[in-house]
Amino acid sequence: MLSWTDDATVLTSRPFGETSVIVEVFSKEQGRHAGVVRGGASRKIAPILQPGAQVNVTWKARLNQHLGSFTVEPVRSRAAQAMGDRLALAGLNAVNGLLVMVLPEREAHAPLYDRTIGLLDLLGQSDVWPLAYLRWEQALLEEMGYGMDLSACAVRGVNEDLAFVSPKTGRAVSRDAAGVWADRLLPLPPVLAGKGDADNDQIIIALRTTGFFVEKRLLQGLGDRPMPAARQRLIDAITRQGA
Repeated sequence: MLSWTDDATVLTSRPFGETSVIVEVFSKEQGRHAGVVRGGASRKIAPILQPGAQVNVTWKARLNQHLGSFTVEPVRSRAAQAMGDRLALAGLNAVNGLLVMVLPEREAHAPLYDRTIGLLDLLGQSDVWPLAYLRWEQALLEEMGYGMDLSACAVRGVNEDLAFVSPKTGRAVSRDAAGVWADRLLPLPPVLAGKGDADNDQIIIALRTTGFFVEKRLLQGLGDRPMPAARQRLIDAITRQGA
């Protein structure tokens, strides 16, 4: 019998038979992993398995290629934060939707796991969450091999007046170097380069740029998968908050 125990956050939960559920988690050392929770549909266990919940899971199976079963112990529920705030709910759904799409099965991504837990811990704090989400999405691209290099202009090597990002290379371009090609480049607001706080309007602009690389590079590289609709709902919620 094979087994492991790890910290995790719940991504999805769906019915399996009359009383069980199949739960998909993002765990620190085992990555995105699925398993059956026996009796998971019961009133006692179902609340523990809500998306975003932080849990400790033990997985067991006869063979590694089997689906296996989970034993789940609750660590932290985030249902109150998510259900009590439209932005928080949209954010949780966007994070989980992207992780389910982009994470390879059973492949560890410990730095991204830690970053994800840190982001989820901020659910309900609407004043800091949009910027924290932007930083998380940048970390996601970096972890998946599609990070941007915004340290200096790709054309001239300078690090002043960086205003654009090349959609081909993900590298910064200065305003002067962009010239007549500016309308073909992606915007680089200061917040995207890590320069302090920003209002929600600037964060939305930055998310358009990160969204390009998520959709046109990361998701297309995984078989042309569509952007999760939950991400646009998050952007809509951030826009309404700014208004």
